[in-house]
Amino acid sequence: MRTKRMTFGAMCLAISLLLPQIFHMIGMQQAGSIFLPMHLPVFIGGLLLGPVYGLLLGIFAPLTSFVITGMPSADRVIFMMCELATYGMVSGFLFQNLQFYKKKMGALIALILSMIAGRIIYGIVISIATYVFGVPLGGIMAVIAATSSGIPGIIIQLIFVPGIVTAIVKGGYLDESATITKNA
Repeated sequence: MRTKRMTFGAMCLAISLLLPQIFHMIGMQQAGSIFLPMHLPVFIGGLLLGPVYGLLLGIFAPLTSFVITGMPSADRVIFMMCELATYGMVSGFLFQNLQFYKKKMGALIALILSMIAGRIIYGIVISIATYVFGVPLGGIMAVIAATSSGIPGIIIQLIFVPGIVTAIVKGGYLDESATITKNA
């Protein structure tokens, strides 16, 4: 089972590198900050693989993308790593460890709560950089602006992530998750 989990995690990492490139190829300059394509596989990986894999996926997705493609930019990568690591860890913890998979619409609830937690962490690290270290990032207003511009991506996440997670679980790819959800 560990091999399947690692393979699925690697696939999520690969998708987190490819999706932003597809959105940028469309030609929109700010497609990543509007549609948040890197977030999708991190949420899916976190929900299905648990908090440890979710945390690692959230750290390595933006870091690997930065090293390979230069995106996100150097001034944003650390903040995205904190945000996405929180998304992956919290979604995995809620869905797997706190057994949200047993709740009706558990994937959606875990997704929403992890979205909130990730934005709070993003706000904290941006605020620390701005107000403590004097880095000109815009502080809380930058977090509000990023959240506002990302509303289309948030909507995409809310629509697609729970359905994708349910389909993968019911398909039985990750055996223990399939058993978990079928018993719910």
